[in-house]
Amino acid sequence: MARKKGRDISGWLVVDKPAGMTSTSVVNKVRWALDAKKAGHAGTLDPAATGVLAVALGEATKTVPYITDALKCYRFAVRLGIATNTDDAEGEVIATSDARPSDEDIASALVAFRGEIMQVPPQFSAVKVDGERAYALARAGEEMDLAARPLWVESLEVVARPDADTVELEMVCGKGGYVRSIARDLGAALGCHGHVLWLRRVWSGPFEATDGVSVEVIDAEAKTGALDARLLPLEVGLAELPELKATPEGAARLRNGNPGMVIASDMDWGEEAWASYQGRAVAVGVYKSGELHPSRVFNL
Repeated sequence: MARKKGRDISGWLVVDKPAGMTSTSVVNKVRWALDAKKAGHAGTLDPAATGVLAVALGEATKTVPYITDALKCYRFAVRLGIATNTDDAEGEVIATSDARPSDEDIASALVAFRGEIMQVPPQFSAVKVDGERAYALARAGEEMDLAARPLWVESLEVVARPDADTVELEMVCGKGGYVRSIARDLGAALGCHGHVLWLRRVWSGPFEATDGVSVEVIDAEAKTGALDARLLPLEVGLAELPELKATPEGAARLRNGNPGMVIASDMDWGEEAWASYQGRAVAVGVYKSGELHPSRVFNL
């Protein structure tokens, strides 16, 4: 089997994704620009959306689940009075209404969208239906009865009301959330229809959009040390987990995939954590009786 070409480079590059690019296109551009052997991202953004797209390189791809599971913040605008088949501004109009809710109506309706809610994904989404993507079936004109999924909404607040047709919102939520579904369901709850006008992911776990690199910068610094210098260490992706210090012997055992001794003072038996040695991540695993039992080992 032919080996993948590219450098064994590990870390995170936070990209401020522009509208019009798919998340996969951004990852491919980063992989090319850094000549990286392996890359992936922590949470898809729709092509029309902007903001944080955290790209993991090399061994950092092993930490992607911890960013995917972390809370995320979205800023978005809902166009009231119009429903589209994609639940965003790129779709075809399928219903309209002259009704326009008051600020008080919107504030009252938002209460039902906080906490643990059930959310039906948009028809145009990457959800699989009998092995096929929902968006492929939707493009073929098929209408699906998609199952509702649980979503934790930490907060959902009105940021601005520019005009009667538009309300800007900010939402902090867990993984698997569809902002387009929030806009659709809020419009339905208000009796006026609704869809997403624009969407920006402000932060995702430890990553901030304000720290993101633009695609123009990636192009300008491609294949140079300047872009390498923008990489964040793999360990940033483990910020949601407690860190344990491995002993020298423990680090050696962990690197071979075996339980290794760590220094812990307040860890609970069975708690997930990561172990470091001399400032670098060695493994992620479960703490048991003075040892970390590894589930992922980093080859740094």
